[in-house]
This record gives sequence, C-alpha cells and structure tokens, in this order.
Amino acid sequence: MKILDKYLIKRFLLTYAFVTLMIVLVILVIDFVEKNDDFIQNKAPFRSIIISYYLNLAPYWANYVSPLMIFISTVFFTARMASHTEIIAILSSGVSYLRLMRPYFIGAMMVGLFTFGLIGWVIPKANKVRIEFENKFIKENYSFSQRDIHMAVAPNVYIYMSSYNNESNVAYDVTLEKIVKNRLIEKLQAERVEWNDTLKKWSIKNYMIRKLGVVKDEIKTGTTLDSLLNMTPSDFSNDNSMYETFTLPELKKRIFLLESRGSEGIESYQIEWYQRFANPFAVVILSIIGLIISSRKARGGIGVQIALGFLLAFTYMMFFILSKGIAESGSMTPLLAVWLPNIIFTGIGVILYYFVPK
Repeated sequence: MKILDKYLIKRFLLTYAFVTLMIVLVILVIDFVEKNDDFIQNKAPFRSIIISYYLNLAPYWANYVSPLMIFISTVFFTARMASHTEIIAILSSGVSYLRLMRPYFIGAMMVGLFTFGLIGWVIPKANKVRIEFENKFIKENYSFSQRDIHMAVAPNVYIYMSSYNNESNVAYDVTLEKIVKNRLIEKLQAERVEWNDTLKKWSIKNYMIRKLGVVKDEIKTGTTLDSLLNMTPSDFSNDNSMYETFTLPELKKRIFLLESRGSEGIESYQIEWYQRFANPFAVVILSIIGLIISSRKARGGIGVQIALGFLLAFTYMMFFILSKGIAESGSMTPLLAVWLPNIIFTGIGVILYYFVPK
C-alpha cells in the first residue's frame, strides 16, 4: 500500500469516526432530555440509565446513521482537499481517477465489514438489554389484546385460541387441529392452556381429543395433559422492535418459524434480514458518490458541495423510508424494498462518474 493510500484511508476513517461520534452524542443528549421525566417518574436507577440504556443505545444509533455519516464525512474531507488543490495535484502526478477511488473503496469496505459484524452479532445483544430497559422504565406495561388468534404450530397442525393473557400466560377456548390434504384427521378442544415455566411445557386443561376415523371416531377426555406445542410465551409478548434483538442466525430461524405459521408481520423481520446485508454495500456506494461530487474544486468554497452532500444523503434516507413503508404494507417485496435505494444510487453514481472531470 502506497503512502497516498495510507494518507487517504487515515483521513477517511478519522473523519468518519469523528462525525459519527459527534452525531451520536447529540442524539443521546436529545434522547435524555426527552426521556428524563420518564426516568424520574419510573425511578430508573442512574447506573441502569447509563449502563443498560445509553451504552447500548449508542452503538444502535452509530450503526443506524453509518451510511449517511460516511457519505457526509467523505464529502467534507474530500471537498477540503479539493479546495486546497490536493486532488488536482494527485491527478496531475499521473494518478488516474479510478486509482484515486481505491483508498476510498478500501476504507468503505473496512467500515462496511466492521458494521456487518456489529449488526449481525453485537448490536442485537445490546438491543436486548436496551429494549428490556425501555419496556421496564419508559413504555407502559404491555398487554396482549388480540382476539381469535390463529397460527400454525407444526406442519399440518393449526391452533386457535379466543384470547391470551400474557401476564398469567394462559390461553382460553383452545382448538388444535391436524389437517392433511384438506381433511381433518384429529381435533383437540380445551378450556384453557397454561404455560408451566418449570417444565417449559404447556399444560392443557379440561380437554377432549377426537380422532376422526372412517367408520367410527375415537374420543378421549381428561383434565390435564402436558404438551410440547411449538410456541412459547414470547410469541405473545411485546414484539415492538423485537427483530432488532436477533443475531443473524436467530433472525433466520425466526423468519422460518413465522413462515411455517403463516403469521402476519413477517415483513419487518425480512426487511431487517435483507437490510443487514445491504448496509455494507450502501456504505461503499455512498462513499464513492461522496468522492465524485466533492473532488472538483468549487469557486464558492466547499459550502455548496457539503450542502449537495446533505441533500443526496437525505434523499437516500427518504428513498429507504418510503420503500420500507411500502414493503411493510405488502405492496413491495422486502428484498426489492431494501435494495432499491442502493440500486438507484448506484445508477446516480455511474452517471456522476461519467461527467466528473478526470
């Protein structure tokens, strides 16, 4: 690696780290001002506020703003180099524009891979602690309020419950049916189903099992029956931002489980899955675009280039939020929704590269 590469990569990473740190600190201060009354009202311990909440909230926001911050920081330090005629000197020495892109690409890949490791395994564990703190000291107590719940708990096996109490972990008026080739094979009806936290099993109370035969049905009744139903009380807990608490392997298993059940709301989990892979590519794409729009020396100084950088950054965010909302409504596939901003901005980058002076 040549001196030029080391110089640009160092400037790239230091500027990105500084800008991200400043933005995250501002966000944390604003968050504290907004939630301070909740902390006081719910008597949250100061130690928990700092350790359980803000030390885990900081990496969440650092990752969230990472693509935008790397774009803005690239525009900022490249525009300063251009204003000091450093870019012109580099190109005049025989370095091609593609060669100039290499340290930017390397720096962006380093950030992208580091970010991928964080969002795949580290940040989800931090989010578990953070969200648990929020549910305890910031948000109101959660109560599962859905009625007439249907879900698949195994291949060809479906459960229905009229209601579920998430405080006592009891389901009422439960029906469990096994259907094969559109034919009902077996049906269980129970007054209630209770979760046994010691045995980690469901206890079926006052049940009747009917096995449908060709000539005669077989009926069995009882008062208590332990069962390993493929569901847990966590399926009925507060699922707000739950997808953020899963590592990549856990998220994959969760999506498979929701697909097997035919559950609603799976789009949020799929979007999270695809976004974790798309995010490193967004870092690379936006950093290269940042180089292209800020490498020309502007007569009016670097203000116009920085303003353009902010405009493109927020345009990217707008595209992402819009496509994500459309995907959650079911009007667009999650895969396309997540990758659409990257595809569009890759095209913008190619067009800008074609017109940039080299």
